[in-house]
Amino acid sequence: MTRTNQQFRLASRPTGLPTRETWELTEEPVPDPAEGEIVVEVLYTSLDPAMRAWLNEGESYVPPVAVGEVMRALGVGRVIAARHQRVAEGDHVSGLFGIQRYAVVAGDTVQPVDPEVAPLPAYLNALGIPGMTAYFGLLEIGQPQEGQTVVVSAAAGAVGSLAGQIAKIKGCRAIGIAGGPEKCRIVTEEYGFDAAIDYRSANVRRELRERCPGGIDVYFDNVGGDVLEAALSNLARGARVVLCGAISQYNEGAMRGPRNYMALLIKRARMEGFVVFDFARRYDEAGKEIARWLGEGRLRSREHVVDGIETFPESLLMLYNGENMGKLVLRVGT
Repeated sequence: MTRTNQQFRLASRPTGLPTRETWELTEEPVPDPAEGEIVVEVLYTSLDPAMRAWLNEGESYVPPVAVGEVMRALGVGRVIAARHQRVAEGDHVSGLFGIQRYAVVAGDTVQPVDPEVAPLPAYLNALGIPGMTAYFGLLEIGQPQEGQTVVVSAAAGAVGSLAGQIAKIKGCRAIGIAGGPEKCRIVTEEYGFDAAIDYRSANVRRELRERCPGGIDVYFDNVGGDVLEAALSNLARGARVVLCGAISQYNEGAMRGPRNYMALLIKRARMEGFVVFDFARRYDEAGKEIARWLGEGRLRSREHVVDGIETFPESLLMLYNGENMGKLVLRVGT
């Protein structure tokens, strides 16, 4: 039976927040796989803050999405056809599938996932790239020591919530920064942070001084902007600042750096960026430890699932409006 694919393609590069006019919804038949390829029915797609940065021309850690190209996205799905020795029809796999109902990809580019071990959306969260990002960003770049104070921005989001929980597992104090009382409640009551600061209603700089009297040993930054400046003003001597993302800046047109970066000199601190793909050879190592923490109930993977590929343009904006509670995932199929 001939299947019809639906795909969201980039129609034009947006200025500020993308709108529905940024995208073109196209349809085309699903081709048969060539030798070495597989056809995946996409079941869930990851929606990530970095997607906005991928729409901009210019230098980045990955090439920008080209106008006319299917929007880049990680996903999980079921193999419906295969011409590959390692992947069989009926397997569940994860990979870079894009915002579409069906993906034809090289079989060597996907990873097996097991829905009996964890729900499929978890493979786009704790057992996927957010989990890897939190694990390596905190432990390899931040290098927290037991008893130290770790502050995480966007602490109710996918990466931030996991980074704070890993900090607690490693014996640290964890302070989260999030938007709104409900997210702050989730940060402390569900994720186990020691305290949460509501950046929408509180003076973040003053709150950090009160919550971190000895200064911040590790600051895991997901937002940039004013919150990053507040953290830099409250560093402990020898602090590590982990640059993971800058969601507050992605729709601003031009990035702005911290005005008080000399705090790094005064506190003999360092600020370091990283890209999770640099640790790809160690994903299995991290995945096994994260799976163990999940099984022991020490780590919580929370997903916010939105239904329908047709809702993609509006669902993506939830990330930048702060509407999602946990990892934002789009349910494409059933």
